[in-house]
Amino acid sequence: MEPKHVPSEPSPGHEAAQTALSAAEARFIANNPLSKAQHDLAVGTLPGGNTRTLLHTSPFPLTIKQGKDAYVWDIDSHKYVDFVGELSAGLYGHSHPTILRTLTATLSTTGLSLGATTTHEHAHAALLGARFRLARVRMANTGTEANLHALAGARHFTRRRKVVVFSGGYHGAVLSFPEGRPAANCVDAGDFVVVPRYNDLELAREVIMGVGEGELAAVLVEAMQGAGGCIPGTRDFLHGVQAAARERGALFVLDEVMTSRLAPGGLGAAMGLTPDLVTLGKYLGGGLAFGAFGGREDVMAVYDPRVEGSLAHSGTFNNNTLAMCVGHAGLKEVFTEEVCVAFNAKGDAFRERLREVAKGTKLVFTGRGSLIGLHFIEDGEQEITCGEDLAGKERKDLRDLFWFEMLEAGFWTTRRGFVAMILGTPDEELDRFVETVRAFVDRHRGIMAAVEQR
Repeated sequence: MEPKHVPSEPSPGHEAAQTALSAAEARFIANNPLSKAQHDLAVGTLPGGNTRTLLHTSPFPLTIKQGKDAYVWDIDSHKYVDFVGELSAGLYGHSHPTILRTLTATLSTTGLSLGATTTHEHAHAALLGARFRLARVRMANTGTEANLHALAGARHFTRRRKVVVFSGGYHGAVLSFPEGRPAANCVDAGDFVVVPRYNDLELAREVIMGVGEGELAAVLVEAMQGAGGCIPGTRDFLHGVQAAARERGALFVLDEVMTSRLAPGGLGAAMGLTPDLVTLGKYLGGGLAFGAFGGREDVMAVYDPRVEGSLAHSGTFNNNTLAMCVGHAGLKEVFTEEVCVAFNAKGDAFRERLREVAKGTKLVFTGRGSLIGLHFIEDGEQEITCGEDLAGKERKDLRDLFWFEMLEAGFWTTRRGFVAMILGTPDEELDRFVETVRAFVDRHRGIMAAVEQR
C-alpha cells in the first residue's frame, strides 16, 4: 500500500511560510512527473523506493540520470549545478579528464580486482601517509569501515572497550550520535560515552575523566562536525580533548573522512593536532568507494599479519585496483597541496558572501573552506558552536522551501542544508547562487527576518 503523504504541520504563526512551501511543493510535483513515476516503480522493489536513506526526499526524490563536470541532469531533463558534491566525495566532479584517463588505463592495462597484493596499494598508501602524516596506513571500502577498524585497533592496543564521542558526531552509517545519544542502529552502543555538547572543553574533560580507571580505549572526534551541521571545532577545544585523552591513557582518534580536503594535510594538521589514529575516505578514492585509517606505527602494528595475535582486517575490495589507481592520480595530479589551499580559500570567500547576503535573516551559514552548512534559525544566531545551540530554533519549513526554490533556479543541494563544492565549478555559477540566495531572502522578507528570542 502506498503511504499517504502528510505535509508537516505549520508552526504557530507561520501560515505564510506554510503557504509558500505548499505552493513550491505543488510546483515540484508538476515539474517532475518522470521522477514521480520512477519513484512509484522503485517502491515495488526497494523499501520506500530507496537504498540510501539520506537521498530520500518527500514527496518523492528526483531521479538523476547524468553528471558532467560540475552539473547533473534529472530524468525530466532539468539541469542543475551540483552543490551536493556526493556529500564531499565528489570533489573531482563527474568527468574530470585525469580521473577518466586513469580509469580507462587501469581497466585496459591492469584489470579490476586481482585478488592479490599489487604495487598500486603501496603507492596510494605511501602518498596518503606522506600527505596526512601517517606512519602506517590500511585501506577499507568506506569511511564507516575506516572508523570501525580504527576503533577495533584502538581497543586491541589498549585492551580497553569504552570510547568517548560527541553529541552530533557522525562517524559512519552505524556510528552516529545525534542529540547526545547513540542512534538506534549504532553498533556496540553500550561502549560509547557521549559528551552532551561539542566545543565545550570543560564538559568534555569532565566526561573523559569520568570514565572508569583503565576502561577508556579512545576519544573519537571530528575537527569539524560534518553531518552535524558543518560546525568547526575550536583550536582550544580540540587540543584540550587531545590532551585529556592522553592524560587518561586513551588514544586520540581524529575522524578526517570529510575534513581531509579542507587543508593540505587535513584539518587536524592545520589545527596543529597530533592524533594517534586518523580515519579517511570520501574523495580519496577518486569518486569510487574508499576508506582508510592510519597513524602511529606501534598502534597500527595490531594489524600486522606477521605478528602473532594481530587483528584480522578483511575486505574483498580493500585494495581494488580502480580505487587505488584513481585515488592516487586524483590526489597526486589534481588535488595538490597548492590546489587544496586555493580551492578552500575560494570556499571561505564564497561562504562569507553568502553570510553577508543573509545578514539579519533566519538563514545562517557555517562551515570551513569548501564545505558549507545552511541553517534556518528563528533568531538568526551566527555563532553556532554545537548542535544544541540550534535546539528549538530551527525552521524546517523554511529549509524545505529553500530546497524547492533552489531546485527551480537550477541548483542541486541537499535538503538537510549542506553544500560540498566541486573543483571546476564556474565562478559565474557561484556568483549566480549568491544572487539566487539574495533573491530568495528578498522574496520572502516577511517570513525570513530574524526574530529575537526571549
